[in-house]
Amino acid sequence: MKFNVSGERPLIDDEYVGEPAKRALQYIQSKRQRGFPVVGVYCGYAPLEIIKAMEATIAVLCAFSNKTIRNAEASLPANLCPLIKSSYGFIITDTCPFYGLSDVVVAETTCDGKKKMYELIRDIKPMHVMDLPHVPDEKEAEQNWTVMIRKLQSFLEKHLDRKATDEQIEEAIKDTNRKNRKMNAIFDFMARRPPVMSWQELYDLTFLAQPSTAADMDDLLDASLAALGRRRERGVFYGLHDAPRILVTGCPVAGDATKVFKIIEEAGGVIVAIDSCTGMKAYMDEIEENSPDPVAALARRYLKIACACMTPNVRRLTELDRYIERFNPDAIIDVVLHACHGYNVESHKVMKHVKEKKIPFLHIETDYSMTDSSQIRTRVEALLETIR
Repeated sequence: MKFNVSGERPLIDDEYVGEPAKRALQYIQSKRQRGFPVVGVYCGYAPLEIIKAMEATIAVLCAFSNKTIRNAEASLPANLCPLIKSSYGFIITDTCPFYGLSDVVVAETTCDGKKKMYELIRDIKPMHVMDLPHVPDEKEAEQNWTVMIRKLQSFLEKHLDRKATDEQIEEAIKDTNRKNRKMNAIFDFMARRPPVMSWQELYDLTFLAQPSTAADMDDLLDASLAALGRRRERGVFYGLHDAPRILVTGCPVAGDATKVFKIIEEAGGVIVAIDSCTGMKAYMDEIEENSPDPVAALARRYLKIACACMTPNVRRLTELDRYIERFNPDAIIDVVLHACHGYNVESHKVMKHVKEKKIPFLHIETDYSMTDSSQIRTRVEALLETIR
């Protein structure tokens, strides 16, 4: 599927299209060479503003390749989530450059499998595990998460030999909000019918923007907004006018798992929104500015992330409604990784909610291998036939 005007340039230089990790690695290496420490993170619950307030660089750690899973299965159960096995496999084979560059690692208790995996790697380099509250709407949750963020701050200050004042954290909050506003202006082009950008461009930008400061992303985001504006003015769009609009929700999808995105596209659909931690989720809301306690403001924002590890995860449905209203999908595809029990159980609730809105729904459970690609293709094609 291509733009309706031949020769249209992608938003990111050709060298990097489909390779956001390559550009991110160059960014991290350049920062490290200039004396900035590197903090490795696994999850969207890691409060990035604390890290940025210390002028440290963030590295999103490897977790989305099938090639390291066999090595991991020598120690981990074969029926464990592929994201966990991939993460562990990268570490024991020493093939994740982001982990190698990291001075310390920030982890979180989002699931039992990850917690036990952290125990296996905790002696390799300094690591801090944050105890995430799983009942986010309780009063104590905000208090406890605020304490956990302060403990992370102390850990980083000790191991990086840097300090972060509340004023610096406030500046980091404002930096995140400025970046998120630009990202949402970009998302508006996906909301158009037909969309003005591809899922690959969206994915690349969200991957690059999450660990970066607004200042580091300004040129790329401004250039992307200008390019998208020119496309709109010239009548350039992505896909066909009548292509079914697909909203993808569920587990983080990246690397080898993007096979699902490619199958949707090849089957004639056009992805207009990615409701996941590797998609739009990190950018959809702003953090309260100028609050009496900026760390508490961070705690409130991060506890709003509608991950299936939370209970009762009512916010997952209200956030999904926001996506539906904004991006107007013709169908919703829920992509869940094998053995991700939280998202798998929650899929039933999501399906019921979506069907009440008369929107076609498909649940796909998969891993990082290509063995189920034909089956997924058949099911996606059948879904799209009900829409056309």
